[in-house]
Amino acid sequence: MKFIVSSTALFSHLQAISRVINSKNSLPILDCFLMELQDGTLNMTASDSETTLCTSVETNEYEGDGRFAVSSKTLLEALKEIPEQPLSFNINPESMEITVNYQNGQYSMMGQNADEYPQAQNLGANAVSVTLGADILNTGVNRTFFATADDELRPVMNGIYFDITTDDITLVASDGHKLVRYKTYAARGEEKAAFILPKKPANLLKSLLPKEQGDVQIGFDDRNATFTLENYRMVCRLIEGRYPNYNSVIPQNNPHKATIDRATFISALRRVSVFSSQSSSLIKLSLSENQMKISAQDIDFSTSAEETVICQYDGNAMSIGFKSSFLIDILNNMASQNVVVELADPSRAGVIIPEEQEENEDLLMLLMPMMLND
Repeated sequence: MKFIVSSTALFSHLQAISRVINSKNSLPILDCFLMELQDGTLNMTASDSETTLCTSVETNEYEGDGRFAVSSKTLLEALKEIPEQPLSFNINPESMEITVNYQNGQYSMMGQNADEYPQAQNLGANAVSVTLGADILNTGVNRTFFATADDELRPVMNGIYFDITTDDITLVASDGHKLVRYKTYAARGEEKAAFILPKKPANLLKSLLPKEQGDVQIGFDDRNATFTLENYRMVCRLIEGRYPNYNSVIPQNNPHKATIDRATFISALRRVSVFSSQSSSLIKLSLSENQMKISAQDIDFSTSAEETVICQYDGNAMSIGFKSSFLIDILNNMASQNVVVELADPSRAGVIIPEEQEENEDLLMLLMPMMLND
């Protein structure tokens, strides 16, 4: 079996799918890429047994069909140093010896039998499918990913919840302290359905989607989901279980609304949070007419700081405490120039939304308050 392929095309595709591979695998064959030559197309697969990522690249010339597995680390390290040029692969199916010829030399390595490589799961007959623009999915995953939890006791919180209705698609993530709800009206399902996407495949999508155009086809059943992009296809195990009712957590009527410049707010929080207690990172926001006082103190080290920023606010004076790192995270994951902070009282969650929502989307972030000592 022989084929000739562009070195940079091969390397960029292999590098993208190699992110799936774990540093330690239960099956030694999972340290390898699965390569399959079929009618001049080289299909490449990487897997960790729960998530499988496939891509393909066209060969310039080929002879014969076949499949083999090859060490991902060896191949990537070898290709990394080769500038753009045609690479000629020659695979002996009996001995599994792989010879790679390039402009000034050649590599020789041993492949493995591809039959041992685990197959990706197929979706069941009851699978649901939905189509989403790559840019919309990219925005949704990027806006929500930071709020996912690392909770061994409640695994359903460790992923992004896709809530699909006939009107819209909503992506939700929460770790119990903060919650993000990203709703898009630019896509909808044919029926009501939902699934929870684990962190690792969500992170893989974050790295793949910025380079993709067109639509992403999502298919899922009770156990697995497939994401078919223009250049890649991902199959992953889903998190099983019921996601909590996120709408019931969002406070509905918040009379205290402050509109503030996002960049000003972030930089003030960063300055003041230096002086907050290291154990709690507690900062206090005190709202009065058209201004917000941000303050923090660390009693153990006798340090404190306060800063006043201008905002639009005409409600009653009130104070509320938040964990500064969570609040900065939330503001960093918004794109609008101004944000609106909606509050009910110091014991209820604060809602943060962009002053102007992007077209066809509705973004809402929520942060649980912390008790103030005074």
